[in-house]
Amino acid sequence: MQTASPTSTLLGDRSPAAFLDTHWQKKPLVVRDALPNFRSPLSPNELAGLACEDGVESRLVLKEGGEHPWELRHGPFDQEAFLDLPETHWTVLVQEVDRLIPEVGALLDHFRFLPDWRIDDIMVSYAPTHGTVGPHIDNYDVFLLQGQGHRRWEIGTEPVETEEIVPDLDVRILADFEPEESFVLGPGDMLYLPPRVAHHGIAEDDECMTYSVGFRAPRHQELIGGFLQHAIEQVDPDARYSDPDLKPVEDPGAIQASARTKVHQLLEGLLKDPNDIDRWLGRYLTEPSRDRRAVPAESPVSASALVDALREGTDLRRGPVSNLAFIEHSDGTTTLFANGDAVSLDPDLAYAAPLVTGRERIPADTLTPHFEDEAFVDLLVSLVREGLLELDVH
Repeated sequence: MQTASPTSTLLGDRSPAAFLDTHWQKKPLVVRDALPNFRSPLSPNELAGLACEDGVESRLVLKEGGEHPWELRHGPFDQEAFLDLPETHWTVLVQEVDRLIPEVGALLDHFRFLPDWRIDDIMVSYAPTHGTVGPHIDNYDVFLLQGQGHRRWEIGTEPVETEEIVPDLDVRILADFEPEESFVLGPGDMLYLPPRVAHHGIAEDDECMTYSVGFRAPRHQELIGGFLQHAIEQVDPDARYSDPDLKPVEDPGAIQASARTKVHQLLEGLLKDPNDIDRWLGRYLTEPSRDRRAVPAESPVSASALVDALREGTDLRRGPVSNLAFIEHSDGTTTLFANGDAVSLDPDLAYAAPLVTGRERIPADTLTPHFEDEAFVDLLVSLVREGLLELDVH
């Protein structure tokens, strides 16, 4: 696959700053040759094979040729299921292909001008002629990179505030979609769409493959609920409201100011320590989705073996289930978050956090200058043993 610098052509002639200022969460953008000479890392048969594997989230949408219009089927599928499909008007979609195929995961490095925690996954879809999932909206930003074949996109230009959905279908299709723009994307072309902008993609030819880079947009309810659950776990379960200084009241029906103050102080106390909030946030944002867990290395690597491999030029890469992030603190320490766990790094080791986060592949030559630091080597060994990082031996 091409080794162009991550954002050299991805945004056309725009800088990342210009893109974020003009388009991000504001208006769509089409980029021709976002990745010049792009070749799909996956073949249609390989994608179908992934859709047959246990533990892989996959779907099949048949606009026509199913038991009813717009039939939705969920994987994993038997191989025979693909042999019985009609020649046209269907789509197979596979989630988290970046987790399954390192060459697909490497595509994410083109998007590292955006916060790593915001990136969700790469979904890959395949469709023969006329394959589509219908006009719809997503509640998150998405970059749609054409990997193979051609797809016609019909889109709106403004976010849809309230959508009307066609009733009684397996899939959510807009009932009143009226496209404002239309264009065909070929391999290497890309479409960016802000949240809730209506779009409709239709395969123009056989073997149409599209790579959808989706972004996380946690609901406020989820963030607040997650923090409150964290706060509940920190509270003494036997602690109760008490008022030993209670005085006689004139109005028994009133909730007195003293009682309100006690409760206000209890709730405000949850927000008094910014470090506690940050620690929760880092753990929350790196918790793997879909209840996945990293798989520890079958043969624990030794420090000497890991150092030797890296000195010989073998890079590291993220494991299949690996969410890494960090937060720097004013006292010089840094907290490294790994799949919902927190690791405190003292000021002398804080430099390690940006080296092991924010990219799919970690070049060996960025690590080798620090091998005299025993704590740094121990950190690498721990991450490799836990399956969060692995040697890129392919």
